[in-house]
Amino acid sequence: MLPRVTVPAGLARAAACLLLTLSAARAASDADVRELIEENRRLQEQVRAQQRTIEELSGQMTQVLKASERHEAALRSLQDQAPVAAGRGASAQAEARSEVRVAAEIGFAYFKTGSEGQFPSGSFRADDPVISLEAPVARRTYFYTELKLLPRDTNVEAFELGELYVDFEDVLGGVGQPGLLNVRVGRVNIPFGEEYLVRSPVSNPLISHSLSDIWGVDEGVEIYGRAGPFNYVVAAQNGGVSRLRDATSDKSVTARVGWSPVPWLHLSASAMRTGNLDVVGDNLSEVWFANGFFRALGPAASTTTFWANLRQADAVGRWKTGHLGVSWGEARFDDNDRLANNARQMRYGHVEVVQDFADGWFAAARYSEIAAPGGYPLAGWGRMGAFFFRPVLTTGLQRLSLGLGYRLSAPVVLKVEYASESGRMTTGATRDHENFFGSELAVKF
Repeated sequence: MLPRVTVPAGLARAAACLLLTLSAARAASDADVRELIEENRRLQEQVRAQQRTIEELSGQMTQVLKASERHEAALRSLQDQAPVAAGRGASAQAEARSEVRVAAEIGFAYFKTGSEGQFPSGSFRADDPVISLEAPVARRTYFYTELKLLPRDTNVEAFELGELYVDFEDVLGGVGQPGLLNVRVGRVNIPFGEEYLVRSPVSNPLISHSLSDIWGVDEGVEIYGRAGPFNYVVAAQNGGVSRLRDATSDKSVTARVGWSPVPWLHLSASAMRTGNLDVVGDNLSEVWFANGFFRALGPAASTTTFWANLRQADAVGRWKTGHLGVSWGEARFDDNDRLANNARQMRYGHVEVVQDFADGWFAAARYSEIAAPGGYPLAGWGRMGAFFFRPVLTTGLQRLSLGLGYRLSAPVVLKVEYASESGRMTTGATRDHENFFGSELAVKF
């Protein structure tokens, strides 16, 4: 049996306090531990959430990088292909420019005039058939020629050479002046007025032309160009009808200046001198006038040269379904006949209106006249032998043309026209039997 030990009261109280303190401390320590564990758990959840976010961002970034790589690869492929494509485009363009282009235009027509006209019996005919060829020679350099198979105006069953030239385009293009200067060398149209530009079977809204109908093709040099709303053309040419040689050293000079102040309006002024033409060597001028030529009035025995100076103003106003065109001109003619004064001052002009009125259908009207005080050889629709070559001259001529047309397609046009023509001779006799009726199917390809 163990001995009984007696503990003092103070010591017992101290021990009890110590036990209570240790118990409280332990309880506090357990709470802190639980709080630490909870905080650790929350931190772990946050870390896992952040890890998931990082993984999602990483996946998205990977997709972006892959897309960027695809885009870069595609861009590199396009960059690699660009020179090839450009080369193919340039080759295609060069190939297109290197093509020889052949075109043709013709009118299949029926013409009938009065008893004093050129077709009193009525005639089916191929009207103004032309074959043209254009081919590149070098950069901005082209060759062009045309063959007139049966010209209406000369009325001769023989082929004729039309334009034949080399065209040097955009001569100043390399120095920042595109379109300002172009040069044609060879046989070119006489650039006087505006009508010669639209007198072919397809482009002419009627079958006939105006009475003056100034046009021609001659050997020489022509420069032309455009600057803003202005355009110009200047030509120096032989002047005489001969295609082989010029009989005089004096050359024909023609100039035209055009202005388009607004898109629907075009104005132009033209001037020309035929130069001195030899009565024997040249015989006739190259420029066409009143369905004939300029020729000397004095006989060869007393006349050696003749000439004409012309000026003309043109205006064309266009709207969506038609146009109105007006021209006025003056021709001063003279020769050096020792026995007579053959100077003539002739005035001429025309008014033309064209209006579309239904799908493909259009109507056209043109009034033209020539006043020639003192008289001049004016053929019109009349017979050349009667009104151009014989001594009796015409002092005035008027023509009213009315036409109806249908455009089957852009290069195919069907037209009919009736033209009333009258005039007066120096003898006082009238010209009343030259009225014209015509129909034409014009084709261009």
